Amino acid sequence: MKILIAADMEGVTGVVHWDHVNPDHAEYPRFRRLMTTDINAAIHGAFDGDAKEVIVSDGHNAGRNVLIEELDPRARLNTGDPAPFSMVEGIDSGMNAAMFVGYHARAGASQAILSHTWSGARVANVWLNGLAVGEIGLNATVCGHFEVPVIMISGDQTACSEATELLGKLETAAVKQATSRMAAECLAPEAANETIYTAAMHAVRRLSAGEVPPPFRLEPPITLAVEFVQPEMADRAGLLPGARRSGDMQVEYTADDMPTAYRLLGAVVALARG
Repeated sequence: MKILIAADMEGVTGVVHWDHVNPDHAEYPRFRRLMTTDINAAIHGAFDGDAKEVIVSDGHNAGRNVLIEELDPRARLNTGDPAPFSMVEGIDSGMNAAMFVGYHARAGASQAILSHTWSGARVANVWLNGLAVGEIGLNATVCGHFEVPVIMISGDQTACSEATELLGKLETAAVKQATSRMAAECLAPEAANETIYTAAMHAVRRLSAGEVPPPFRLEPPITLAVEFVQPEMADRAGLLPGARRSGDMQVEYTADDMPTAYRLLGAVVALARG
């Protein structure tokens, strides 16, 4: 079995503030190490669950966060930016399942550490065929295009609930209980890693037994709607050929499939920055 571990940073053990995930801040080196240990716990669990191959996709910021010198040597790492499939780079290479490690809830969620969708500074909401989604839903839908189920997630309790409500009964590892957007009761790293390890191991064993949720798919064509936080951002995003202005701060696009919609999202968010 070949497993993709798609890793983000806001849902990593101990993270509660933007300073923790910002490469320009002195706190960042601590938390990239914690990110790497969370990922290693998932790798260990996946192999103990009888995975044969594990690929890690570094999906935070510019994809240069994981400490490769401390990564479990049984895994390989997709790192750097831009990558064709961004946060789930490698999903098109014959994966049997995906795990989301260090994930966060979508924009607007309460009691959710650093909740946002793609860009907290630019994006207020995202919809796919009328369904409101965050990064969990966006990346799960790309996985679903390739018939890959998401079988496990780690993050705070709200991210875990968002995943199960959308995708079904996958394995969850809540490493912190958010009490606001920037406060949480956190497990110590050793306890968090044990929780992640156990969830990953059980997820792969359930995959072998055929007891995981099906891949999450939306019927094409895919209508992508993006609401920005300022109208001038929608002005800029609307310059992309094929754009339709659907509100003061909202732009829509129609794509033939989910990979195209996913790349459109990256393009319009980049345009919105100006």
